[in-house]
Order: sequence, then structure tokens, then C-alpha cells
Amino acid sequence: MVARTETFRGGLDDVRAFCTVVDLGTVTAAAASLRETKGSVSRRISRLERALGARLMARTSRAVSPTAEGLAFYAKAQESLGLLDEAAETARDARTVPAGHLRMTTSIDFGIEVMPEIVASFRAAFPQITVEMLNTDARLDLAANRIDLALRLGGAEETGYHALVLATLAVGLYAAPAYLLRRPAPADLADLRDHDLILARERFGAAGLALTDGRGRTESLAVSPAIAVSDFATAHRLTLAGAGIGHLPTLVAARAEAAGRIVRVLGPWATRGASLRAVTLAGRELPARVRVFRAHVGAALASPACPHAAEEPDEYS
Repeated sequence: MVARTETFRGGLDDVRAFCTVVDLGTVTAAAASLRETKGSVSRRISRLERALGARLMARTSRAVSPTAEGLAFYAKAQESLGLLDEAAETARDARTVPAGHLRMTTSIDFGIEVMPEIVASFRAAFPQITVEMLNTDARLDLAANRIDLALRLGGAEETGYHALVLATLAVGLYAAPAYLLRRPAPADLADLRDHDLILARERFGAAGLALTDGRGRTESLAVSPAIAVSDFATAHRLTLAGAGIGHLPTLVAARAEAAGRIVRVLGPWATRGASLRAVTLAGRELPARVRVFRAHVGAALASPACPHAAEEPDEYS
């Protein structure tokens, strides 16, 4: 429950000055500790008494001492100041010490096929950080869903958020060995017209399938998919099932390719895919747990030893 503002109108520094006087026994000692003048500390206590409508200190020409009301207030105020100091330290540590709970989201295919090994290696390096993965193709709002970071493929810019490009993906052609036993592998791009293609709608435009060989040659093929799907996750599973040649992001296909469950055809022909962006809340310093996770994902995707290695990351977007 949010504290009501009318319950206390005194200043925090005034409360701290009062507690310091009670702790040290004199206004002089409190002023030295707080690096203020005696007059300033006395005025703080008077201001606090007016705000509370209660006498907190009994004053004589030689000393000051807390009243019964002052001692009761001191007991609660000192505890509250301790909690506030602890909360402030926790907030400061969140910016510098990688610890706590990290809540992230990404697409279903990327979350299932790419992220498990990356999250496992991240947890091995930072066991003090727990991770919650929300794998969904819905574009969740970070603020509304208390999400620290989203890994998103392409998409429009989002107002109020900051996006760092981690990698640029390539989308290649893959087939299961069972499919290639039934149908000879295509020897050139023109042969694709005689094959069953599995294409995600978002990557198949009116101009057909645009492919490049990585050396400057680009071809656009007017082909029709045998199976059109809404997402790469479905295209990937259909390809594994031997339903045809799938047009898949190399990152998503890497694990199945390494296991021999699918093979690349017509390599190095591929479509230059969307950028993988790490999206975070803008306008504030990121907690350390988010910074180290983002850096870990970027390093994992760029590592030649990683089966999910992608192209070099681009600039901030």
C-alpha cells in the first residue's frame, strides 16, 4: 500500500538530524557529525516538531534530551531510516552488482532453438542472477509486463525504448535427409521451382524469394510455397518432418543442422534477414543484471565456437 502523503509532512533530513542528536546526546556533536552548524540542527528539530505538532526535545541552558514522545518517535524513525538506507543501497547495487531476477522475452522459435544454451552458459557465469523467459510471438510491452529485456527480430521502432542491434540474421534453405531421399537436392536456384517450399509469410513477398550468395550476386525467384506458415517455428518443425525445403534463419536451424537432422541446400545462397535487437527501457541506467545479460547474448552469438554464431552486430538503432 502506498503511504498517504498527509501522514507525515516533515523533511527526511530533519528526521535524520533529530535522530543524530538523540544518538550522540548533544546538538554540538550532531552538528559536527552532520557537518552543519548548531543553529542549523536546532532549526531542523524545531521544524520537525512543528510538522508533527509534538514536543520532541526538552531543552535547558546546558543540555537537550528527548521527551517521552521524542523517544517513541525516535524508535520508529530510526528503524525507518535504516530501511530507507538499505533500500537506497539496494538500488545503487542494482546498477553496479550483477544480481537479482532477470525477466526477458523473445519469440517462440528463438526462445526454444537458440536461447537454451545461451541462458545455461549465462547462469554458469552468473549464478546469482535468476532468469525468467517469456517465449511468445506477441509483442509484450516491457513496462506493463515488468520485462527487463526483449530480444526481437526486426520490427518497427518502439517509442520510449532503446534498442541495441546484436546481430544481423541470415535466412537459408534447409531440408531433412528423409525429404532429400525422395527428391534430389536442388543443384541451382532454378531447381527450387520443382521442390516443395516451406515459407513464412513475413519472408515471402510479391516479388518472390530474394537470395544472395554473399559475394554481391542477388537473385529473385518467382516461386510458390507448397506450405505457407505464419512463423519460423512452424516452418522449422515442418522442415524437420520432411515436408519440404524450409526457408529458416540460420540461428534457428543451427542446432538441428549440427545434429544432422536437417542439411543446408544451395549454400551459401540465403536471404539477408532482420536484425536481432535487444530492447530495453530508455531514459535510465540499466541494472547490472540486464547489462551483463545483453553483453553475454551478444558475445555468444558472435563467438565462432557457438553453433548459433551470427554476423557481426551493427550499430545502436
